[in-house]
Amino acid sequence: MNEENTDGTNGCSKVRTGTQNEAALLALMEKTGYNMVQENGQRKFGGPPPGWEGPPPPRGCEVFVGKIPRDMYEDELVPVFERAGKIYEFRLMMEFSGENRGYAFVMYTTKEEAQLAIRILNNYEIRPGKFIGVCVSLDNCRLFIGAIPKEKKKEEILDEMKKVTEGVVDVIVYPSAIDKTKNRGFAFVEYESHRAAAMARRKLIPGTFQLWGHTIQVDWADPEKEVDEETMQRVKVLYVRNLMISTTEETIKAEFNKFKPGAVERVKKLRDYAFVHFFNREDAVAAMSVMNGKFIDGASIEVTLAKPVNKENTWRQHLNGQISPSSENLIVFANKEESHPKTLGKLPTLPARLNGQHSPSPPEVERCTYPFYPGTKLTPISMYSLKSSHFNSAVMHLDYYCNKNNWAPPEYYLYSTTSQDGKVLLVYKIVIPAIANGSQSYFMPDKLCTTLEDAKELAAQFTLLHLGKFKTTLNIL
Repeated sequence: MNEENTDGTNGCSKVRTGTQNEAALLALMEKTGYNMVQENGQRKFGGPPPGWEGPPPPRGCEVFVGKIPRDMYEDELVPVFERAGKIYEFRLMMEFSGENRGYAFVMYTTKEEAQLAIRILNNYEIRPGKFIGVCVSLDNCRLFIGAIPKEKKKEEILDEMKKVTEGVVDVIVYPSAIDKTKNRGFAFVEYESHRAAAMARRKLIPGTFQLWGHTIQVDWADPEKEVDEETMQRVKVLYVRNLMISTTEETIKAEFNKFKPGAVERVKKLRDYAFVHFFNREDAVAAMSVMNGKFIDGASIEVTLAKPVNKENTWRQHLNGQISPSSENLIVFANKEESHPKTLGKLPTLPARLNGQHSPSPPEVERCTYPFYPGTKLTPISMYSLKSSHFNSAVMHLDYYCNKNNWAPPEYYLYSTTSQDGKVLLVYKIVIPAIANGSQSYFMPDKLCTTLEDAKELAAQFTLLHLGKFKTTLNIL
């Protein structure tokens, strides 16, 4: 332990010696009966606690704690986290100097205690002006493998990964939205444990490992969001994936209404997946059982209950394959690969349906991250030197389109109103200065949004559609 550290109790900056640190930790151990051991860069308090019998707590009982002052230790931290419940294990990440590394993992004995810790301690002011962050932590057993040949089938990928790594349980492969006979160029490999996944990542990560003559990209996959059982019991929306891009919302609604006419309230389709909203949960559950694996327009669909997403802004960073705090997406549901390819969940864009018309979608673009190795040469470029396929949002497409026509950038003007239930609703008016004096002086969609980002994206989609250029934007240059 380091010889001098700041004692932050009650916000003081009193110097505390290494001997005093040791005395404080010994007093904590004597008071609680917990053991403490330091190994592999972390100090473990408990695990198990005194008198514990049986297996460790199940998945979902651990929380991640970030932004911990570097001179704060278990004698101050444990009493704070005991407010939420009984601690099974407290793991504080440590530097060689004796300071902590600014984060820790706290495992409680039940999921309910972990959830309570998140509610009462996230953004808690642990010292004057010092706020910690707390969120759920899950051991990650899944790797993202990118740059896989698109013609390879699931069985081939599974066999190959079992040959080169140990502990492979399963491989998750998604078909291309355009050609269902091909994969999307990436896969998720599930391992029997976090340790097995970490060992596989260590073997594959250098960037020189090849499969079928291709240099693959390897990283931790972002684990799926855990949703508590009570919340899932209220869900009456189905998530449907592997649809054909040409399949319409009307077709999906008609197919899901077959088992019980009038059961479907509405359908929201985005690219090759959709959310089917039911009036009653019972009908949604029954439809899921009936429709999973059925064919719509020649494609075999997969149907599950949609997972609600927490709309509150939280924060995330990746630490050794663990989930730590993150920025959640402001959408109602997020499922599986329709998020960033590294996640089992692509942020759905606004539905490309304006004034009863479907605006054309840009071609499928590979969206994934690759490791940034030290020494990689970077070249500064202008966004306007890129092809339009590098842009995913209508806002960027509109800006790109204006630039390529040597027009001034579009001007956005924000307006609001209030709904009958008191919600603030937003809409943007877009002015294209180069054509403002023509027959159309501005563009404004006939839909209102609850978030600023959605309002801007919708207005840009609407403008592109009415410019008659959404299709041809992709062919500029």
